[in-house]
Amino acid sequence: MAHHYQVFETATGFAAIGWGTGGVTSFRLPAPTAREAGQALLRRLPDARRAEPPPGMCEVIDMACRCFTGERVDFAAVPVDLGPQGDFFTRVYAHVRALGWGEVTTYGAVARALDAAPEAARAVGQAMASNPVPLIIPCHRVRAANGRIGGFSAPGGSLSKVHMLTLEGVERASVEATAQMGFGF
Repeated sequence: MAHHYQVFETATGFAAIGWGTGGVTSFRLPAPTAREAGQALLRRLPDARRAEPPPGMCEVIDMACRCFTGERVDFAAVPVDLGPQGDFFTRVYAHVRALGWGEVTTYGAVARALDAAPEAARAVGQAMASNPVPLIIPCHRVRAANGRIGGFSAPGGSLSKVHMLTLEGVERASVEATAQMGFGF
């Protein structure tokens, strides 16, 4: 399948979106430069070619830009093509995608909601770290136990997760106090 991508500027930096015939295949959260955003996307979709986005992708780009200004945006109807995923990851992504604006949960709560054993919370965390379309599947809304912020593999690490939750109206003090530094990769 041919993949295409575009880099675009948001209020918090440069993001990138990749798509194919089935919908959005990759999304990279804002990075400081357009080059970094494009390189991050190409690590996931090395065969992607830069192209002007079709109308449906233009709409998703507009939604993402509005989201990063704090406007309430719902990505539930955006078509995604996650490629081959294991059954558990597929179920995790579907559950997390149903979380509403400003709604937070924990890795353990997602595991319980899927009738998985408590140790499956670690697998939920792995699914979130592997999420090919963050923001569209809002992995930033999933925290560690006891309300700790947990890790975040986007540029800026956990501080980016704090910022995204703050944009959604989650009380900043409750997330800032538990933020950990992360690595942007």
